[in-house]
Amino acid sequence: MQDQENKEVMNQPEGEAPVIDAAAAQPAAAASGEPGLEEQLSATEAKLAEMHDAFMRAKADAENIRRRAQEDVSKAHKFAIESFAEAMVPVRDSLEMALKVETQTVEAIREGVEMTLKQLSAAFEKNRLLEVMPQPGDKLDPNKHQAVAVVPSEQEANTVVAVLQKGYMIADRLLRPAIVTAAAPK
Repeated sequence: MQDQENKEVMNQPEGEAPVIDAAAAQPAAAASGEPGLEEQLSATEAKLAEMHDAFMRAKADAENIRRRAQEDVSKAHKFAIESFAEAMVPVRDSLEMALKVETQTVEAIREGVEMTLKQLSAAFEKNRLLEVMPQPGDKLDPNKHQAVAVVPSEQEANTVVAVLQKGYMIADRLLRPAIVTAAAPK
């Protein structure tokens, strides 16, 4: 039988696929102990169904992960200032209590403002809100300073002469630049 199949393959013109009689091949496969085509087909279909199920589960897991991540980002945006808000509540309480006092002296007001400023500074520090306060003579840094005027000075050119308003940074990101005057070139 093997010789007969080889002769059929050799007699075919080049480029054409050999034609194998499935009915003739099946009894030979059964006789040799190999599974038949129907058995192979059913095994392959079962494996396909198993792979499809695994694919669908993986797809559902990926969709669930994407949805959870989206919810987490939404919550992070919604509650991003929660820590800062918690630190600011005592500052507001102190200001409200100061306004309720009927008879105030200048010293009492000053003391209350100083205590409130300490609370505010602690809230800023806790939430990594840092001051940008250059000293006169510091090199002008355009990433942290905004020069609104160039004035004649004895200092080196492009250095800070005076700070008009502090700047602030949140961690490593500039929130507001320090507004300064800079020394003019000589």
